Amino acid sequence: MPCNSCNDNIFKRKLGRCRACMLQLTLLSIIGWPLWLYLYADSPTQVNAIALGLFCCAFSGLLMIHLMVKAGRVLKARQLRNLRRRPRPRSLQNGI
Repeated sequence: MPCNSCNDNIFKRKLGRCRACMLQLTLLSIIGWPLWLYLYADSPTQVNAIALGLFCCAFSGLLMIHLMVKAGRVLKARQLRNLRRRPRPRSLQNGI
C-alpha cells in the first residue's frame, strides 16, 4: 500500500518522504548485491550478470537519491526550527 506521499503526482515530492519505498529499495539492494556476487562475480560478462548488476545499481542509486533528499529536508527543517526559536532582540521586545 502506498503512503499519501506516493499518491501525489509530482515525483519530486515523493523523494525522501516515502518510508515504504526506501525500505523496499534497501531490501532489494541488500538481497541483490550479495546475490550478484555469489552467482556472477566470476563471469560478469554474461547477460544475466549484466542485467542483475544494472538492477542492483538502479536500486542502490534510487535509494541514495532518497536518502540525500531526506537528509536535505531534515537539515532544512532544523534550520527553520532554529530560526523560529531565536529570541527577539531587547530593543524589539520593549518597543524601542
